[in-house]
Amino acid sequence: MNQATAQLLQDYYAAFNRQDMDAFLAMLTDDVIHDINQGSREVGKAAFSTFMDRMNAHYKEQIVDISITTNDAGDRAAVEFTVLGEYLSTDEGLPEANGQKYNLPAGAFFDIRDGKVARVTNYYNLEDWIAQVVG
Repeated sequence: MNQATAQLLQDYYAAFNRQDMDAFLAMLTDDVIHDINQGSREVGKAAFSTFMDRMNAHYKEQIVDISITTNDAGDRAAVEFTVLGEYLSTDEGLPEANGQKYNLPAGAFFDIRDGKVARVTNYYNLEDWIAQVVG
């Protein structure tokens, strides 16, 4: 495992958990590619920042049980984790929010360039999340 990449991703999720968006976004390349779960591809740090603003308005989340795997070169990584969340306000096209809690297994794939995240592809089971917040 590549230690520098593993540390970058530990720091990435630690900044996310602290809601330190300045530190979080600083770990991205300016041309970062963000593949949204069951959604579109967005390119650029500004688009990623806008996405995070929307997410933080609707959800309060902590990432736990993090397991990081990297290739030897340190330019690719996979992370498996659990999202502990609270659905704060209704997100467009999704069920109504009223503070529902959820516990969701998830994963992400990364490309790393020059010590920063150049691509992140997130995955979780949307049907599982919906069942938890509707249930």
